[in-house]
Amino acid sequence: MTASERSLQLVALAAEAAAEKLADDIIAYDVSEQLVITDAFLLCSASNDRQVRAIVDEIEERLRIEAHAKPVRREGEREGRWVLLDFLDIVVHVQHEEDRTFYALERLWKDCPAIALPDSVTRVAAQRSRGTAGE
Repeated sequence: MTASERSLQLVALAAEAAAEKLADDIIAYDVSEQLVITDAFLLCSASNDRQVRAIVDEIEERLRIEAHAKPVRREGEREGRWVLLDFLDIVVHVQHEEDRTFYALERLWKDCPAIALPDSVTRVAAQRSRGTAGE
């Protein structure tokens, strides 16, 4: 069993929204073989609490408008360090960089297949890393 087309669509939209708000280290995993509660995880991080909230808001708005999807659960918003958005088909984790490093969710899901992200997302990430490297 692999992630559904709907899940892949939501992952792509959420990744694009996160990239627009300059999220770092955007990755997605197909967890459908491991979990029955969702098909995919999208992980990304931000350098501060305000950016975490901005990324979360953009993801929610984009999925609501373009895919008619609303999260059934939203956790961690008050602290702004790690916000979880559960859209049933996918779960989005937006973490502060420090929490991302500490909890290392990638380590837990490394055996699951990565989901290819849209070119627009990988292009933004490459441009940002080149911009950082040149400073």
